[in-house]
Amino acid sequence: MRTLVIGDIHGGLKALEQVLERAAVTTEDLLIFLGDYVDGWSDAVATVNFLIQLKVTHKCVLLKGNHDELCQNWLQTGRAHELWLDSGGESTVKSYQDVPDSIRDIHLQFYNQLDDYYLDSEGRLYLHAGFTNLKGVGHEYFSKTFYWDRTLWELALSLNPELSQESPKYPQRLKNYKEIYIGHTPVTRIGKSTPQCAANVWNIDTGAAFKGSLSILDADSKGFWQSDPVYTLYPEEKGRN
Repeated sequence: MRTLVIGDIHGGLKALEQVLERAAVTTEDLLIFLGDYVDGWSDAVATVNFLIQLKVTHKCVLLKGNHDELCQNWLQTGRAHELWLDSGGESTVKSYQDVPDSIRDIHLQFYNQLDDYYLDSEGRLYLHAGFTNLKGVGHEYFSKTFYWDRTLWELALSLNPELSQESPKYPQRLKNYKEIYIGHTPVTRIGKSTPQCAANVWNIDTGAAFKGSLSILDADSKGFWQSDPVYTLYPEEKGRN
């Protein structure tokens, strides 16, 4: 069984289907989705429908991203925050335009059931964004941190690559876990296009919402697969700003 970690999709279902095929995914694989299923490309509704069905046939862990929470809040209240609309929410609203209430209710249930984080038997942690409590995720006071935090990745990037995990200078927050897998902050911001490791943190968000590809990483071998740049699969759309 492979443990395959999938980065932020942002409504790019065509990229998801493509990269799952390139990774030759089977029902024996464990698929860990790091969140942000919507907001960006036009297939928000179709992406959620696909994931709901995939969970029936495959072993899936579906984690919550900040964009998933924003969409969930809009579906529950009908209120669309202007910042959300400007950050990919507009395409999601359009995707839901003609969707009946019965499907919206199923999607709300999907969002409500998303996990904040997943910890495997090997001490590897998976979550969308990060955490701040020095004792680990089980001691975090505010669950929103799991899908909004950016300080974990900033901390990992700031460390000397030669610093050992056994060093007293190694951050306690990172020592809690063998490895940590996140999305949330595109590695394109540091000029990269493939999954990146800093300290013991792996970032799998390769900018699918913008000009990058959607990535899958094998947590054991560290091999990875990527879709075509997602914008090339949606040539009539602009994606996220």
